Amino acid sequence: MIREEVVKLLGRNGITITPQRVDVAEVLFDRPQHVSAEQIIDQLKTQGKSVSKATVYNTLNRFVSKGIAKIVNVNPERAFYDSVTTHHHHFYNEDTGDITDIPGEHIVLEQIPDVPMGTELASVEIVVNLRNR
Repeated sequence: MIREEVVKLLGRNGITITPQRVDVAEVLFDRPQHVSAEQIIDQLKTQGKSVSKATVYNTLNRFVSKGIAKIVNVNPERAFYDSVTTHHHHFYNEDTGDITDIPGEHIVLEQIPDVPMGTELASVEIVVNLRNR
């Protein structure tokens, strides 16, 4: 996604446009991927850009709250952000840290238990944990 497209995406979603937010968005939306805040910071550094860790985390969490990115909960020690927000699942390799998409229709759930009183099902996302042989 080029810078102009990133600016339009942020504007369409009510996100105040700042140079730092655009920089973070350019890295995240460069291609379909799963990245940590640290990986984004490293990539920005290689581009000669400086942004604080707090700014990156705040920006990514803003993107998630606006629905243009998702958090992938595969590792309790590190958050990963997904640039693809359509329904899908994930393989997570515990040895390599690689996250791979599984199309939503490739996993079939036969039955979901009744949800607690006063709640409704929002979504189901499955993470299949893997290890190398």
